[in-house]
Amino acid sequence: MTSFSGLSTALTGLQAARRGLDVTGQNIANANTDGYTRQRVVQQSVGAPEVPALWATYDGGGGGVRVTDIARLSDDFLTARARSESGTLSQLTARQATMAGVESVLGEPGDTGIASQLSDLWAAWHDVANRPGDLAARAQLLARTTTAADGFRAAHLKLDTQWSAGREQLAVAVDQVNITAANVAELNQAILRSTQAGIPVNELRDQRDQLINSLAQATGAVARAGENGTIDVYLGGIALVRGDRAETLAVSGATSMTDLRSGPSPAPSVTWTSIGTPAVLGGSIGGQVEALGVTIPKYADDLDAVAFALRDTVNAAHAAGYDLDGNAGVAMFSATATAKDIANLVTDPRMVAASAQAPNPDPSLDGSNASVLAEIGRGASSPDDVYRRLVVDVGAAAQAANRRQSIQASVSTQAAAALESAVGVNVDEEMVGLLSYQRAYEAAARVITAIDEALDVLINRTGLVGR
Repeated sequence: MTSFSGLSTALTGLQAARRGLDVTGQNIANANTDGYTRQRVVQQSVGAPEVPALWATYDGGGGGVRVTDIARLSDDFLTARARSESGTLSQLTARQATMAGVESVLGEPGDTGIASQLSDLWAAWHDVANRPGDLAARAQLLARTTTAADGFRAAHLKLDTQWSAGREQLAVAVDQVNITAANVAELNQAILRSTQAGIPVNELRDQRDQLINSLAQATGAVARAGENGTIDVYLGGIALVRGDRAETLAVSGATSMTDLRSGPSPAPSVTWTSIGTPAVLGGSIGGQVEALGVTIPKYADDLDAVAFALRDTVNAAHAAGYDLDGNAGVAMFSATATAKDIANLVTDPRMVAASAQAPNPDPSLDGSNASVLAEIGRGASSPDDVYRRLVVDVGAAAQAANRRQSIQASVSTQAAAALESAVGVNVDEEMVGLLSYQRAYEAAARVITAIDEALDVLINRTGLVGR
């Protein structure tokens, strides 16, 4: 043990304090960086050598300090929980958006919705019943009949548009998942190589975690630790990413709601490209698949049921009457497979079959059949009744979706806050650490100065005699 060993010990203190200042500065610089995980210097004291020399003993006080690692203060449990809650929130948000779109299609309650159009239609039949010979009342009836048919076609077209937009968004989202998965695999390889070379990889791990978070939000993916610092990503137990290899997904199934509902094409799904089987998905993509395969087609079927009820009841009652020329009533609405094709077939006001008998009494004086038609909206299982059930169903489903999304948003926010408190940068805490490392650096420097002064006396002044 010599005086020079004290310099070496103080030097290790300088180096450790400087490294601490560097890492603290990195934390402060990234305090507002999304996805950054704070880092800490891990120090270890250097003890006496196990075998200092042959036939010798070591009587020193230790060899100083060394930095063994720059630890990334991550929390695997909180990270997994935050990802899981985020994926569930994304799925519920997609479901909420779907129901909001369906609600906007119906537009109820409102003055331009189907309910209002049906009410105007029955009122127009009342006007014809009161004035069966008035061509203006008959023309108004035909106009409102056309308006009602247009309302059904417009609503169905909006559902078609919502479905097609969702199908396109699904394809884009799956492509993005494939790109993200490939990037995770590349980062796994980069982290593995850097770790083997002794290069710090904390920032690379932050980038990888951000990408895995995106996969969790999109698909509900689950991450598991792999070998040598890699992370594997699974969907329903099948690996999307394993080490430096990534699988791909593809969208299959119907490309239009017409193809889906007519039968030749299955519902859209996301499948594994390599094996062709459907992937088990959550997240926003899981919500989109549900919307395309279940939710939107269901409400399109329900809308068709209302249109069919209107078509069948009005056509049957109209066929039982007679027009102004004594002819039997014809079908007012076209026979269609879906609501998007329903149309008013009667364009001549004289062809409105308002009379119950012909030719006596005079058809221009008899409005009894028009009265029957005017009361259709009040009957059980009427088009209005079927439509009200549809509106109530949509409203209840939308309310449930909103409630579940709101609750899950709160849960997800709490999970994210817990993770941030554990791995995020606290500037006040970093300032305390900064002062601590600064004082440690100054103290180590002072030790070197003290030893230097002692050595100066020893070397340059020992043995000198004053004259």
